[in-house]
Amino acid sequence: MSDSSSETAALASLSHVDRRIRRSKKALKETLIALMHEREFKDISITDLVRGADLNRGTFYKHYRDKEELLAEAVDDAMSDLVVSFREPYAHSDSFDIRKLTASGVTIFEHVHRHASFYSLIVQSQALPGFPDRICGVIKELSLYDLEAADVNPRIDRGLYAGYQAYAIWGMILEWIKGGFAHTPEYMAKQLLEYIRSRPGGPDIVYRSDRKKTQD
Repeated sequence: MSDSSSETAALASLSHVDRRIRRSKKALKETLIALMHEREFKDISITDLVRGADLNRGTFYKHYRDKEELLAEAVDDAMSDLVVSFREPYAHSDSFDIRKLTASGVTIFEHVHRHASFYSLIVQSQALPGFPDRICGVIKELSLYDLEAADVNPRIDRGLYAGYQAYAIWGMILEWIKGGFAHTPEYMAKQLLEYIRSRPGGPDIVYRSDRKKTQD
């Protein structure tokens, strides 16, 4: 076998292993969240997890020290996806016009819907106390440090306003979850855009903060 053929085979083998690892981890996380809907975290055993994920204990311990590390990674995954979803309207440009933004460009509700079991757990149980504040904190930080509106009222405290926006978005998500996800993510995105556009004297153009600093 030539060197190039060996390389290709090795890469294909690694790709297969990576996919298998991702599947195993995904199964464990989904099992954990499902079990946390049924019982307290302290009452969930490693045996419960591997049985539900159809894996063996060796596979679990190959990836995680304990169930606490598994939960931490599940939470971090959700937060990473939240950040990507929030940034979608300005991911590929230096600015966006709120007047022209469409529901398809607002993907934070798609994110919540993808992680519906996780978010329902947060709202319907005390499994992760204080976590809504963490979500709002992430949104606030993104609003405060990622973005800068054009022609913003100089009398407005940006930190307070970013917090207000974060908790307003969380309020919409909370009502959506409590209502059993009765509306589609697209409907929720459209509603958020309507709320934003209905604000009297609100900014239309929003810039990425790093772009503004580069120009100054």
